[in-house]
Amino acid sequence: MKLQDVRPKIADSEKITINLGHVDLGQIDLLVQEGFYANRTDFIRTAIRNQLSRHEEAMRKTVQRRDIELGVRRYARADLEAARAAGERLAIQVLGLAVIADDVSPELALETIASLEVLGALQAPAAVKAALKDRIR
Repeated sequence: MKLQDVRPKIADSEKITINLGHVDLGQIDLLVQEGFYANRTDFIRTAIRNQLSRHEEAMRKTVQRRDIELGVRRYARADLEAARAAGERLAIQVLGLAVIADDVSPELALETIASLEVLGALQAPAAVKAALKDRIR
């Protein structure tokens, strides 16, 4: 068995739901029919990327000022055990995806994670999420 076979796959996207007015939706469909975009999703992704690009400098400054980790940040059991051994409590701030490993117990998470702010998505065992519910912003 290969290592990639036992490691869980992390989704590279998150599904969201939005409500649009009929006219806006019709205009998107027209642009798709005319070949400007492959489908509705392509249009919406492009629109979102364009807006994010317009605010790129402000986001960069905010991420730097708030000392937020950008991208995918994984917290393995060994990471949290090391924090506990050092007497540290983590104030986790991630913009992107935060992953708490499946072998992290709720007790270890409570002992080592003081706060958790994720702008994006959090993947963690259900019991860990439940234990940290008062510390998640």
